[in-house]
This record gives sequence, structure tokens and C-alpha cells, in this order.
Amino acid sequence: MNPVNEKQTYIISRRGSQIFSFLLKGAKAVEIHCDACREDSILDEIYIGKVQNIVKNIGAAFVEIAPGTVCYLPLEDLKHPVYTKKGASKNVQQGDELLVQVKREGIKTKAPAVTTNLTLHGKYALLTTGNTQISVSSKLPREEKERLVRVVKEYESEARSEIRFLNKENGDSICRNHCIQNGEKKGSTSESDTEKDNSSADNGRSEGMSAGEPIYGWLLRTNAGDADPKLIKKDLLRLQTKYEELMKTAQYRTCFSCLLARPSAYLKRFGDLYTKEVDEILTDDRELFEQMTEYLRENQPEDASKLRFYEDRLLPMEKLYSLDRHLKEALAERVWLKSGGYLVIQPTEALTVIDVNTGKFTAGKKKEAAFLKLNEEAALEAARQIRLRGLSGIIIIDFINMEETESETHLLRTLDGVLRMDPIRTTLVDMTKLSLVEITRMKKERSLHESVRAGKTETQP
Repeated sequence: MNPVNEKQTYIISRRGSQIFSFLLKGAKAVEIHCDACREDSILDEIYIGKVQNIVKNIGAAFVEIAPGTVCYLPLEDLKHPVYTKKGASKNVQQGDELLVQVKREGIKTKAPAVTTNLTLHGKYALLTTGNTQISVSSKLPREEKERLVRVVKEYESEARSEIRFLNKENGDSICRNHCIQNGEKKGSTSESDTEKDNSSADNGRSEGMSAGEPIYGWLLRTNAGDADPKLIKKDLLRLQTKYEELMKTAQYRTCFSCLLARPSAYLKRFGDLYTKEVDEILTDDRELFEQMTEYLRENQPEDASKLRFYEDRLLPMEKLYSLDRHLKEALAERVWLKSGGYLVIQPTEALTVIDVNTGKFTAGKKKEAAFLKLNEEAALEAARQIRLRGLSGIIIIDFINMEETESETHLLRTLDGVLRMDPIRTTLVDMTKLSLVEITRMKKERSLHESVRAGKTETQP
């Protein structure tokens, strides 16, 4: 079977106090993730917080989101705040109550950090109040970005037409009721943390929108590139509906209320999957199956038909798909190559080192060509292992030394091409004179090794 057409299966398996997610392409594992069954994370959750103090010399306010839980809020984030209770001053002041989203959890002595730039996650897009523009993933080509911007504009035009019709019927603006005390006009520009790795297109919003319309923008994700425009518009509608419901609910909820709880990490990851390429989603755990059914029905209904409950008692799911072997190989320090060479992968505190070794490989008389062939095989496997293990930060690959510049150029071109296929932004920086290749990969979560180790530590008495 052609590797491009190999069946892709996404498997969710509970093992003790951990939930493992396996993305398999044919007989090979592409990604493996590990999450705790019980999570205490508040990351991305939205609360009605109360301003306790403002410290202008550090440019921050301190907001309490729950009794005793005080968070750090940079004053520069207060571009489009949504207040549920506001004092007389136009500026933020002690006692104000407003909507905040947790963007960084507390680390040791550091307080959690929150933002008033709210972000709602969809499958193909993000809705953000921090940037009112239409932005598109930087991983997509320019033509695709322009196409996606047109899709969003079409959706917004259709939505405005529907609102005008409802206004004529009801004599009131639906959206105006949902913008609580912010009184801003849509159309101003700002930059949110979510947008730093994305590029904006000319979206034609510079003239601004009518006062009272929702103050939010859109960020189209990489997987929107090959999605049907109808599915993208449905995703935008789900996000807009969620935003409007959030604004409605906030009017009637008290301070410290959690308006949007964080879904389990393994469920949230469905939105990061290129589910168009996934043929089947499997689990043999009834509770997880029910959770996934509900999540997909509410957030990704087009993928609900791919979910299946595995119930063959004679052949357990983990045996059929060799899950133990995949996990063991993904945690091993040494990875063998077909040519006889091998990789040694060693994560450290500051970076990850991948060392290419000749092992049982025999170079023969034409050493340069042989070493190039070995290095190319190692480059492909190293890129696969980086994604499989969830490695991030600085990654150094020590290839076999080659004498010719053309060989090094060819190797870098091969490695760069395969790294570009990674859904998470991965950059080949350069090769040093010692044949050390530096790579950087954006950190989205802990590596597989760290997650498995953390789970074992938590279960120890």
C-alpha cells in the first residue's frame, strides 16, 4: 500500500491513572500523547474575576478569580475588556469585575497569569477578542490565506444579513445585548499571544464596524487549508454561538464564576488533529467513549461518525494495534535504522540531543555517498521521532561528518522538507562547521517522556 494512502487510526486507551492517545499511520506510530485522568489545570478557563490591586510601576493589575487565587494581569492586555461590574472611572480600578482567561498556570512562586483577550478554540478557527482582524496560519501559502479570508468574509456578510433581518423582526440588536459594558468599536487592531506565530491578511476591516457589534476577530488554523468552506463556516458559527452564549451568561453570573471550563486534554486534542486524514477513532473504554461522543457531537459533528467502540474480547485493542510496543519504542533512548545505523535521543534540561551513529552500517568504498544515504535516513527518522515524542525547544542533531558541501546542502534540504510537514511549527536553523544541525520546535505541551514520568510520580505513595 502506498504510504500516502495508508489508513490512519486514532486510538484512546486508559492505563491506570493515565489516558494515552495514539495516532497510527499504517503500522507506524505518528504521535503518542499521555494525559492524567484527573486534571487540576485551569489553563484556558474563563472566569469573572475581581480586581484586587493595581500596581502601575510594574504595569499590572492583580485579579482574584476564586477565593484565595490571585492572578497577574498585564495592563497592556486591557484593550477590549468585558466588565460585568464597572466603577465610575473609565480606566480599570479596584473592585471592577471583568472576564479573564487563564493563559499561564502558577509556577512555584509565580501567580497564574490571565488576560482579557479571550480565545475560543474551534476545529478550523479560533475566535479571539484580542485581535479583531482576520488572521491565517503562517504555515499556509499566500493563495490559501487569501481564499480563507474570503470564506470568513462571506460568513460575516451572511451573518450580518441575518442579524439585520432579525433586528427588523424584533426591533433590537441581538449582538448589542452581548457586549457587556465595553462600549468599544470593532475594527481597532491589537496583537494577542495567540497570533504571534500567525500572519494577518488584508481583511478590509480598517473602516471599523458598527458600535454594539461583537468585538472579536478570527484566526484560521493550518488544518483549515484543505477543509470544505461549508465546514469552516459551520465551525465559525459554533464559535460565534459559544461567544454569544458566554456574553449572555456573564450578565447573570456572580463574581468568581467559571464561565468556560477546560475540556480534558485528550478531548481538546481532537481540534488539533487533521481529522480529514484520520479514518477511524477507537477506544475500548466505555466512559471515554461517552465523553468523546458528547464532545464530537457538540464541537466536531462532522467527525462523530468516525468514532467506534472496540469490543472484541478475544483480541484486546492494545494487542491488535501493538500499543505497548509503540509506547516502549517511543520512550527508548536508542532507535535503530534499516541501514544498520541508529539514533541516540537524549533530552536534557536545556535541549534535546539526537546523535547519529553508524552502528552496523558498512560504508564501502564510496564513503561520501554512503554517509549521505545514512544521514538522509537518519534525518527522516529524527523528524518522525521529534513529532512522535513531542520534543520541543532547542534540538541538536549530530550527523555523520561529510566532506562535500553539496552533500550537506542536500541533507539540509531533505531535513527541512520533512520538518515542514510537522503540524507544530518546527524550524531548521542552521548547520555548524562540526555538522551539528540546530532545530527549534514550538512547545505546546510536555513531551511524552515528561508526561509519562509525571504520571508515575503522582501515583507513587
